[in-house]
Amino acid sequence: MGSRTLLGSICVVFLTSIPLLLQAQQKTYCNPINIDYGYTPIPNFATHGKHRATADPVIVTFKDKYFLFSTNQWGYWWSDDMYDWKFIPRKFLRERNKVYDELCAPAAFVMKNELYLIGSTHGPAFSLWKSKDPTTDNWEIAVDSLKVGAWDPGFLYEEDTDKLYLYWGSSNVFPILGTEINTKTLQSEGYVKPLISLVPEDHGWERFGEYNDNTFLQPFMEGAWMTKHNGKYYLQYGGPGTEFSGYGDGVYVSDQPLDGFAYQEHNPFSYKPGGFARGAGHGATYQDTYGNWWHVSTMIINQKNSFERRIGIWPAGFDEEDVMYCNTAYGDYPTYLPQENADHIKGLFTGWMVLNYNKPVQTSSTLGGYQPNYAVDEDMKTYWSAKTGNKGEWFQTDLGEVSNIHAIQVNYADQDAEFLGKSEGVYHQYKIYSSNDGKKWSLLVDKSKNLTDVPHDYIELKNPTKARFLKMENIKMPTGKFALSGFRVFGKGTGEKPRLVEDFVVLRTNPKKFGERRNSWLRWKQNDLADGYVIYFGKSPDKLYGSIMVYGKNEYYFSGMDRTDAYYFQIEAFNNNGISERTPIVKSE
Repeated sequence: MGSRTLLGSICVVFLTSIPLLLQAQQKTYCNPINIDYGYTPIPNFATHGKHRATADPVIVTFKDKYFLFSTNQWGYWWSDDMYDWKFIPRKFLRERNKVYDELCAPAAFVMKNELYLIGSTHGPAFSLWKSKDPTTDNWEIAVDSLKVGAWDPGFLYEEDTDKLYLYWGSSNVFPILGTEINTKTLQSEGYVKPLISLVPEDHGWERFGEYNDNTFLQPFMEGAWMTKHNGKYYLQYGGPGTEFSGYGDGVYVSDQPLDGFAYQEHNPFSYKPGGFARGAGHGATYQDTYGNWWHVSTMIINQKNSFERRIGIWPAGFDEEDVMYCNTAYGDYPTYLPQENADHIKGLFTGWMVLNYNKPVQTSSTLGGYQPNYAVDEDMKTYWSAKTGNKGEWFQTDLGEVSNIHAIQVNYADQDAEFLGKSEGVYHQYKIYSSNDGKKWSLLVDKSKNLTDVPHDYIELKNPTKARFLKMENIKMPTGKFALSGFRVFGKGTGEKPRLVEDFVVLRTNPKKFGERRNSWLRWKQNDLADGYVIYFGKSPDKLYGSIMVYGKNEYYFSGMDRTDAYYFQIEAFNNNGISERTPIVKSE
């Protein structure tokens, strides 16, 4: 969210990569993506603890490479494969720009074999930059001042018509705006059109609050992004607030670029209110090198500050009826990287389950109330911390049985971090050992010579292994104490997967009676083999594109519904051994 974010100065950075030994075999990734997120540079944002932060991501594909820009990193990333991201340090503010925000909520687009870039501004003094080779720090000014002054901007260039459009807005009062930009002068001719506004009285998911329920403030509409597909214009927007798990992206559709937009029936199209890492708002939609669609968006931690955030990437696309969707089911589990002829509606989830959810753990030490099990509770907002960041501090997890291990995700937490902004020489070093009995150990992952910053390190094992115990030994922290928000082990157990969920009901007020129809209460019989459940929802039985992950409970209060419409629901249970069949579809008028 640009308008309420004042992220500022950030310095130099190291590239995020992994040793070549592992790099060659990576076929998957895991959200939040593992890039060298800078620490917040603003002291009053760090009063509850210094921490990493970025948001409002944009990915564009240019010359068969992916370029990732996000809020206030004093640089950007590029990748050949959407896994290994290389950082290019770069400051885009000029001396005359006396503001905190360096490339806040940026916009990027490709036009005539050049990549263009600009950050958010309320005034006319920001320059629009361009580059023919952004894999290096090789940029020039395309236009000295973008006079229209756009916050949370998003551009659409139409190659067939040689027309360029700009969309912007971040407010809980004003709508998303649009204008045409002259492709020769790179300025608006002055015609600015209000396009869409939030309608929270009808759209439950647009209400402010953690799960669209604590409505103490008017919701924010922001993060405009435009995609053209099959002659239709898909105007995307984020809402209702970047601080919340219910942060999502919606879309309006028109056959014109600056008029006639109608709310897509299936909204929000990008939504992830549950699971380990939550939130899927203020993003951008792009195509991979195979022509498949993806959506990149903001994920929220909101532990040390309201703007403590990360980045997630999801398979997306358009169905046969041109409905825009984004597949976030199991969206923070291992997911296949871009591949030819991929079915994004079905999804790219590998089927590797979390093996150590709420399983027993042991540690070398524990700092205060940062308890060990917080590292295995599937909640990125909570974390375990050792008493120090010294070499030799360790964390051990028991899978409960010898299991087939395919991947590991190490999510560090910022306990007593010392950095503000980007810093040189930032890297983690550690080793992970495996054992069948907790006595005899074998080295499984060796990062003892790693020299890169890996805050959400994800290791896909070259050869799956069998083990019951895993032990992570700290060698070096870049700053602060050895602390983990999630030590997540993925693979398959050898036991029984959950049975079909029983007695699944959806309670909602009758459309002919007074009641709050934006809300519903979903309940089911607790499944004794389940670690959790995934609820699928939509407005058509063949378009259950929305999903909600719930751990450990047999109910969910869903307050993200559109007031006037009927909904359809299914649910499935999962554990470390696999996923149950889905229930029959339940209709809620």
